[in-house]
Amino acid sequence: MNKKERPILSDLVNDGTSELEKFQNEIIRPVIKMQHDVLIASFKQYLQKRKIDFVALTDQKKRSRISSIYKTDNNYKNLVLGFIIGHFSKDEFLFYGDHTSEVHRRILQIITQRIKDSLAEII
Repeated sequence: MNKKERPILSDLVNDGTSELEKFQNEIIRPVIKMQHDVLIASFKQYLQKRKIDFVALTDQKKRSRISSIYKTDNNYKNLVLGFIIGHFSKDEFLFYGDHTSEVHRRILQIITQRIKDSLAEII
């Protein structure tokens, strides 16, 4: 099995950083970066299964559709959250359990922006 390692993202945490921001920058962002290829492949498959002609849309409509998908499709949203949460350690998962809704919001916000920034990989 091919083991992935989390990338190290430096200069994201300083003394005034809250616990949630620290968790976001030390745990969530590296896991999302590590899972980038899976997130792109998953989004492409989502578009294909739902027969969404993404190529025909303008860039603005593509961005809007991406936001809409991550806000409204709960099944897909939960799948994507699983891609990230499944890489948490026990301690990270316990922290996540205490801050579930905020962690979900941050994960989805980061992934939505990452997909928007990766339009060239989707087409």
